[in-house]
Amino acid sequence: MPATPHLWRAFFMPARGRLCHAMALCLISPLLITRPCLAETQLKIATWNMDWLINETSPQAQTAPPDIPHRTPDDFYALSDYAQHLNADIIAFQETDNKDTATRVFSELRYTILMTHDDILQRTGIALNKNLHITRHPDLTELSTAGVNTRHLLRSGLDITVQSDHSALRLLVIHLKAGCSYYPMTEKKHSCPTLIKQFSILQKWIVQRQASHEAFLILGDFNRRLTKADPLFLKLSQSGPLILTTSGFAPPCEGGRYFIDHLIAGGDAISWIAPGSLKVMLYKPDEQALTSDHCPVSVKLIMP
Repeated sequence: MPATPHLWRAFFMPARGRLCHAMALCLISPLLITRPCLAETQLKIATWNMDWLINETSPQAQTAPPDIPHRTPDDFYALSDYAQHLNADIIAFQETDNKDTATRVFSELRYTILMTHDDILQRTGIALNKNLHITRHPDLTELSTAGVNTRHLLRSGLDITVQSDHSALRLLVIHLKAGCSYYPMTEKKHSCPTLIKQFSILQKWIVQRQASHEAFLILGDFNRRLTKADPLFLKLSQSGPLILTTSGFAPPCEGGRYFIDHLIAGGDAISWIAPGSLKVMLYKPDEQALTSDHCPVSVKLIMP
């Protein structure tokens, strides 16, 4: 890893109800502004870990750790407000217990919400603009059973395809095992063996996408501070060319450390990533406790 990652330019949030600062527009490539309007589909795609966003009145919530955030109506109001300002067409999210909870953040008037079928509190999901044509594939349940001698199931991957007029984009939303964010691959503790096994499952999924010539994104909470030189990213890259959109940068909300929330593109999706479109949405300092310990990370894609 390089000694110091570059601190990525951020999308700072204004007070509620105000228009987003023009700073949000400065990351759009001038090429995107001047090019003629063709038969394209432009998508803003984000990933956002919601930090134990659950309905605490449900019986299953009694199994949650005692030190998780205890959400109030103000928390949901703040998260919903930030979701509106994020203004993404597709938002992959993690650590949410069910669809009813998710709809308190992502309006069903705008979004179709899908979630994995896991019987756990921290489920993986996605909110998609209702105008998008979606095909759902079986959950990638291998990820949930990857742990050796694991007492509790992990999180499955949510697998869908978004179809435009002329092309398709396969999306895999994930939330991998925590505890091995930077340890070497020889580490036998800190959940590293489980995470390595999950990356092998991702590699297999990528091989299948490459074989069928699909454009794809893997996005979510990888719980690994990936760079281009990280052994686990190199493992994925053995299956074909990939772009790690967060490579070499650090999110401002992570205190200068590398990202653990990533968007990895493969196939034709590599050329669809809009240059300079990586953004991080920050929270107002006095609202950090109301929101999440992760900031939303997004890129823009142009599908032909």
